[in-house]
Amino acid sequence: MSKPRISARVAAIAESATLAVDAKAKALKAAGEDVIGFGAGEPDFPTPAHVVEAAARACREPRFHHYTPAGGLPELRAAIAAKTARDSGLAVDAAQVLVTNGGKQSIYQAFATLLDPGDEVLLPAPYWVTYPEAIALAGGVPVLVEATAAGGFRVGVEQLEAARTPRTKALVFVSPSNPTGAVYPAEEVAAIGRWAAEHGVWAVCDEIYEHLVYGDNRFSSMPVRAPELADRCVVVNGTAKTYAMTGWRVGWMVAPADVVRAAANLQSHATSNVCNVAQAAALAAIEGDQGEVGRMRAAFDRRRRRMHELLLTIPGVDCVEPQGAFYAFPSFQGALGRTLRGRTPATTMELAELVLEEAKVAFVPGEAFGAPGHARFSYALGDDDLVEGITRVAKLLGE
Repeated sequence: MSKPRISARVAAIAESATLAVDAKAKALKAAGEDVIGFGAGEPDFPTPAHVVEAAARACREPRFHHYTPAGGLPELRAAIAAKTARDSGLAVDAAQVLVTNGGKQSIYQAFATLLDPGDEVLLPAPYWVTYPEAIALAGGVPVLVEATAAGGFRVGVEQLEAARTPRTKALVFVSPSNPTGAVYPAEEVAAIGRWAAEHGVWAVCDEIYEHLVYGDNRFSSMPVRAPELADRCVVVNGTAKTYAMTGWRVGWMVAPADVVRAAANLQSHATSNVCNVAQAAALAAIEGDQGEVGRMRAAFDRRRRRMHELLLTIPGVDCVEPQGAFYAFPSFQGALGRTLRGRTPATTMELAELVLEEAKVAFVPGEAFGAPGHARFSYALGDDDLVEGITRVAKLLGE
C-alpha cells in the first residue's frame, strides 16, 4: 500500500476562507461580472506616499541587496520597540522584537515556539480563521470559548476559568477583534491578564487593529494593564492595517527575549530575513508622519456607522455595532430557512453562495469563524460600493 502523497498534518489545513472569498470575487470581476466584495480585510487606500518613496530609495541601496539579520534590520527592531512604547505604553527593547513576513508568520511562530503536542490553547469564538490552523500545526489543541452577541462578543474570566485544564498553555486574545469588531474595556483586559498570570497561562495578544478604535472605545494592551503577565505574553502586530500595507508583508512579534531568540532561530531556517525593501518601508511608516493613520480611521468610522445602519434594514438580520477594526458581524439567523429564487439556504455558507450568484455580493460566512448563522462584512471599501452592496443584499433577502 502506497503512502499518502500529502502529509496528514498539511492535508488537515483548511484554506483561508477570507482569501478564498476574495479570490472568487476577483475572478468574477475579471470575467466581467459587477461584483462587490466585502471579504478581504485590507484597507482600500494606497500606502502613504512617504512610505513608498522610502522603499524606492532602499531599492537603490546596495546594502539592501544582500542578506540581513534573520530577526530584522536592527534599526527597524529598535523603531518597533520605540513605537510599542509610544502607542501602547509597553516598554520593551530591540532584543524583544522579531520582524516577520506579516502578522501571520508571527502568529505561526508564536505557537510553534510555545506549544508542545497536546498543549491546549483557549480560543474565543468567533475567531480569525488562521488561529486554529496555526495552533494545530504546532501540535496544539484549540479549545473554543464562546463569545456571544448578547455579551458584546467578549469573553470573561469565568468562562476562561471554566475552560482551563491542566493542559492549558496559552490564551489567544484579540482586541479590537477580527471578525466581530469588539473592543474590550480596560478593566476587562486587566482582569483577564491577571487571571492568566495567576494560572501561568501564556497570552498571545494580536494587536494589529490597535489604531482602529471608534467612538468612546479605547485600545488597551494586556501586558500594560496586567504587568505581571509581561513575562508570559507575546504581542503580535504589523504595518498592514494601520498603514494600508497588506501587500508589503511586514509584521512583528514582541515577546520575552528567550522566546524571540527561539522564534528567530525558527525563522532563520524558514524564511531568513523579511524583504529589506519592505522593512525600509515599514521603518518609514512607523517613524514618519502619522497623519494618514487618523484620516483612514475617520473614513472607516464613517463607513462603520453607515454599514451598521444599512444592515439593520435587511429583513431577518441583526447586528451588534462594531467598536473597532473594520468589520461588522451581523446575524443572519432570521434570514435562513426562507426560499429565495428557488433555493432555501439553511446555513450562512449556503446563503453566501446564493448572494454571490444572485446579487453579485461576496461576504465571508460565519462558519469560517466558528460562528454559524453570522457573516463578516468588511467596511474597508469605497463608500459607494458599500451602500450598493448592502442594498443588493437587502433587495434579495426582501423578496
